[in-house]
Amino acid sequence: MLFWIVAGTLAALVAALIARPLLAPPAGEAEASPDQAIYRDQLAEVDRDLRRGVLPPAEAERARVEIARRLLAADRAGPLRFREAPRGAALVASSLAAVLVVIGGLGLYSVLGSPGVADLPREARLAQAEALKAARPSQEEAEAEAAGMFPEPEVPADYQQMIEELRRVVPTRPDDLQGWELLAQHEARLGRYGDAARAQERVVALKGEGATVEDWMGLADRMVAAAGGTVTPEAERVLAEVTALDGENLGLLYYLGLLEAQTGRPDRAFPLWRKVVEDAPAESLHRRLAEGQIEEVAWLAGVDYQPPAAPGPSPEEMEALAGMEPEAQGEMIRGMVDSLSERLATEGGPPADWARLVTSLAVLGETEQAAAVLAEARGAFAGSAEAGALLDEAATMAGIAE
Repeated sequence: MLFWIVAGTLAALVAALIARPLLAPPAGEAEASPDQAIYRDQLAEVDRDLRRGVLPPAEAERARVEIARRLLAADRAGPLRFREAPRGAALVASSLAAVLVVIGGLGLYSVLGSPGVADLPREARLAQAEALKAARPSQEEAEAEAAGMFPEPEVPADYQQMIEELRRVVPTRPDDLQGWELLAQHEARLGRYGDAARAQERVVALKGEGATVEDWMGLADRMVAAAGGTVTPEAERVLAEVTALDGENLGLLYYLGLLEAQTGRPDRAFPLWRKVVEDAPAESLHRRLAEGQIEEVAWLAGVDYQPPAAPGPSPEEMEALAGMEPEAQGEMIRGMVDSLSERLATEGGPPADWARLVTSLAVLGETEQAAAVLAEARGAFAGSAEAGALLDEAATMAGIAE
């Protein structure tokens, strides 16, 4: 109620301020024409220019004559006099202005505001956030609700047969770590994230204390995906395991921020996602996910934030490449690809670099070499769901997806 009293008072005050000049009578005395003051200033300026020597005497005299002619015309026109507007017209104009202010303000509030929401002090909002966190669905409930969200893609018959064989054989070998890893990887590739999560749980259980950050993050990726993007209590417990191993892992920070955003704490989500957006590689899946949501979260947190632009070739490099002859362009691209291939072969590199090499080789028409590099990269990053997603995307772009 207090809000409406304050809002109504402010609207009435603004309406009164707008109506006042419309209803006020005109001034009793006539006002001097502003043209007269302008012409007098121009005459003084001509005299100053003449004294400084920047204006020849003959030109100064011609300017004086012209300005004096205009000044005399303004004097003959006399002072400005204002006529009083008809009282009825003034009342109509002021009434329309007042109605526009009040109705327009209410209309804007109905669109941008929340008329039905009661005042929420800070303590109440924090309690509401805790209630939202406590009311989250379980992993099983979230997966049931998200069922059918990820239709299984069309795959070659031989690949489908291989997957069916994995599904049949692997459960009969509970201690076959490699089998469970392959099953988790391929189920995720087919969008069967619930089954992929169950297989990855078995991988983590078999590794025990030897489970790596990548193993736990692979489980978190699959669990959140299977739950339709919801960070369930079970997924939160998995994230706690990642925190114990690497509290600064950027994938971990993304999911912690997602949990805060989903439970009414954008003020906590924003700094977590900001670190992901600004520190993760441009090709990172978690960075791309954070980039798609951080501006809204920043706005809800009361922060004016613009995500950094994705890194890429400089304008000068693109201009130089565009200006080359086709043969020179090919040589330059070949040199870049060879350099990248040599570096990865000798020093290794992140999954994004391997994905870039796969697509680059495909562009050059070397699909067999691209397939070989893809297979090598998949073996090197078999335990990382994020790396697998990047490599799958690269394989699709290169036209060599399984």
